[in-house]
Amino acid sequence: MEYDFTTVLDRAGHDCTAADIIPFDGFTVDEGFSVIPMWIADMSFPVAPPILKAMQDRLDFPFLGYFPLSDEYYDSIIRWQSRRNGVTELKKEHIGYENGILGGVSSAVQAFTNPGDKILIHSPTYVGFTHTMEDTGRVIVHSQLKRDEKGVWRMDYEDMDAKLKAHDIHFAVFCSPHNPCGRVWERWEIEKAMEVYAANDCLVVSDEIWSDIIMPGHKHVPTQSVSEDARQRTIALYAPSKTFSLAGLIGSYHIVYNPYLRSRLERRGDMSHYNSCNVLSMHALIAAYSPEGEEWAGQMVDVVDKNFDYACGFIRENFPGVRVMRPEGTYMLFLDVSQWLRDHGLTLHELLGRGVRCGVIWQDGEAFIYPDSIRMNLALPLSQLQEAMERLKKYTFI
Repeated sequence: MEYDFTTVLDRAGHDCTAADIIPFDGFTVDEGFSVIPMWIADMSFPVAPPILKAMQDRLDFPFLGYFPLSDEYYDSIIRWQSRRNGVTELKKEHIGYENGILGGVSSAVQAFTNPGDKILIHSPTYVGFTHTMEDTGRVIVHSQLKRDEKGVWRMDYEDMDAKLKAHDIHFAVFCSPHNPCGRVWERWEIEKAMEVYAANDCLVVSDEIWSDIIMPGHKHVPTQSVSEDARQRTIALYAPSKTFSLAGLIGSYHIVYNPYLRSRLERRGDMSHYNSCNVLSMHALIAAYSPEGEEWAGQMVDVVDKNFDYACGFIRENFPGVRVMRPEGTYMLFLDVSQWLRDHGLTLHELLGRGVRCGVIWQDGEAFIYPDSIRMNLALPLSQLQEAMERLKKYTFI
């Protein structure tokens, strides 16, 4: 079946942060421009029809009381991880519900570290990690990713090792695929990272929420799969929310093989007394991880891949001084505008404002701990993306 990724729907006023909020103080959209939301990581594609049907079917039964997570919920995850990632020996007891990826990160942080402890995270850094560490009183130590001679983001293993040792760090957050850079780490890269973590007795939380949005020619390698040591020292976090635009339902899950880590993590989550699944979330995941859901996801990735082709080509041709690496995964584009700003004598804030005034709502990349950068969401119909790029050419990068 061919699904619809071209219809433009006005999401304003329909419980939509992306369309209803402009994330900048002092900037408004000029009269005559429609809003094109390209900031928060929330698709502008309608939810996959198989998911909506499953939720509607469940609502046809007029009771929404207490419920246990069904065997089909766990079996759906096991089958999905096997088909998509080649995961074997995954069992029900290894899987646990989490109220969002950041909820899982927070539980792990609180279960295995104390306020004031230092935690290693790569930068650029997903802004949610920053908030989670700050809210729990932990201290982030950044190991900056570096670009090689081809402009590809790489981990600096020597820097990681030095900082783990210098700050006596035993807890790290790993992002795979990486947000906001869009790297899909190769097996050898993950192996080297896990060797560094192991050498420093470092527990790893691996955020793999983007693992199903992988561009052609690349493949997601689960962090836990690279060695037996990685399997035992890693808490992996997944969710259908990014892949299937289900953020408003809430619903993530962990995979933890080490029984000690799993017991501590689940105990911390249970202490909140609200780390429990919504019944519609459960049925949404089951439908998302069905063959029909997988077909929808495959078509969505193809659309995003074509959007990347268009956007990267347009930027390189029309915005001299703007540096962009074509993402290997996710649907986010990360722009380095430092050279353009120097050439035009503008600040990042001024450039962001120009975009907002013409209706292109993009995201300040400095919140991701990288100077003079912008993050853009490309999970939207191509016609909207083309309109956004033309506006940026005419009104912003001038």
